[in-house]
Amino acid sequence: GKSSLDSQTATTLKDEQNRMDPTAAILGALASGADASIADSFAFAGSNGLDHNAVVGASKSLQGDAYVSLSELSTQFYVLGKEAEDIVKNGSQEIRVLGALIEAGDEGLTIPELQEKVGKDVSKIGMGNCMKLKWAKKDKASGKLIAAAGSDTQDGVKEQLSALQNAPEGDNANVLDDKTLKDLKRRKLVSLITRKSYKITRGAEYAPQRVKKAADLTKEMLDSGKWKETTFKEYNFQTLGESVGGGYLHPLLKVRAEFRKILLEMGFSEMPTNKWVESSFWNFDTLFQPQSHPARDAHDTFFIKEPASTVSIPEEYYDRVKTMHEEGGSGSIGYRCVFKREEATKNLLRTHTTAVSSQMLYKLANQPGGFKPAKYFSIDRVFRNESMDATHLCEFHQVEGLVADYNLSLGDLIGTIETFFRKIGITQLRFKPAFNPYTEPSMEVFGYHPDLKKWTEIGNSGMFRPEMLAPMGLPENVRVIAWGLSLERPTMIKYRIDNIRNLFGHKVDLAMTRNAPICRFDDVEIETNEEEKVPVA
Repeated sequence: GKSSLDSQTATTLKDEQNRMDPTAAILGALASGADASIADSFAFAGSNGLDHNAVVGASKSLQGDAYVSLSELSTQFYVLGKEAEDIVKNGSQEIRVLGALIEAGDEGLTIPELQEKVGKDVSKIGMGNCMKLKWAKKDKASGKLIAAAGSDTQDGVKEQLSALQNAPEGDNANVLDDKTLKDLKRRKLVSLITRKSYKITRGAEYAPQRVKKAADLTKEMLDSGKWKETTFKEYNFQTLGESVGGGYLHPLLKVRAEFRKILLEMGFSEMPTNKWVESSFWNFDTLFQPQSHPARDAHDTFFIKEPASTVSIPEEYYDRVKTMHEEGGSGSIGYRCVFKREEATKNLLRTHTTAVSSQMLYKLANQPGGFKPAKYFSIDRVFRNESMDATHLCEFHQVEGLVADYNLSLGDLIGTIETFFRKIGITQLRFKPAFNPYTEPSMEVFGYHPDLKKWTEIGNSGMFRPEMLAPMGLPENVRVIAWGLSLERPTMIKYRIDNIRNLFGHKVDLAMTRNAPICRFDDVEIETNEEEKVPVA
């Protein structure tokens, strides 16, 4: 007795495990003989209380190891929609409308009365079908709907839908004729479903239990000798390895690389701009920007809380800058203001890379052997406390170039700017007088945009003021010409981007970065008249 009971319990538990595990259930169903098969995976899943998708997944996994073979089956059948199920339960709309009209008798019903009796939706569909089948007519005198004499009250639509619903599951495609099915589909009462399933038979490597094949030969297998009894998966030496996703250069970096190459070709040297935090002294004061200037307010500049102040300023240079602000010099009367050290030592996120330019010029003036002409450029990030919109962010990249040499003029500045922009394909330039605190004269640079067909501002420029250069210790006849532009605007034009937030920031589409083409600017040669040696276009 007890051993027999234990055996029955073990068999029951094993059957239950097979029901829960699709792989075990499939292999168990094929264990009865070499010709055993599962005729339809969908029916098999239903009879074993399994999800059909789980059965299909397990079957394909077993097929990969040759435990089973699969033959695809396709079954078409019709399913009823919600409206069709309502018709099977309550009758078709036309029958319900006809019933209401028969009940009203010769007096008939107005459309509002009919809607009140059977509902607006039923009335709308049923009335049209009744008129089409000539089950109802409209009285010309009263305008009411009346049931036609001898109307057939047999509900054919309900009978057709009931026939589909009562047919064996998944086997109702041939219950009705094609014309009837077409009419039901036109009314969107039924829809044709195609179900994919599989016939499952034994494969070449069939076994009642699946043994997981090892994918890798491990050190532990070699040490223990277990590799001798382990079954390994076959290696496919023809297959390609998984593609390795590499890094991609952002469009800004592509344009930056091109600008950098152009400036190096023009003989410029790159300035070190890796220090984003500057003191107000280098960012504003050395540029002869007054301490009362609105740009130095918190609503325009990001000030640092910790550390709030710098601890290192060249004292002799600081005194000369202070004197220039308070008393003037080099033909200037200065700002006649009280120059405050606590204002000069405030730390901030630099608002322009000109803070680095001033440091480079100071070193140039005080280097061993004295001043020597130089050309510098930088391309790096700057920060402004601005409202963000489609064309403005709180941080952007500034391209800046400067030339320090003896007796430079405005013509040298215009020529340098034209050379640079010609190398990036912009030949039509205009210069407009402007004001900057630390340059005089100053000019805004405008370029003609061929896509927008209008002139647009593309940069700013000027000659550094004597009040800025004299405290550095530069010789009196040294002039410094400088110009700058943002990196974002030419990048947006180059890559046809209309919103800066789609170029830089957390909203950038990574696919755009991955698929952005290479950046190339063509140097445009300007044709000249050989006799007059002047530009033609």
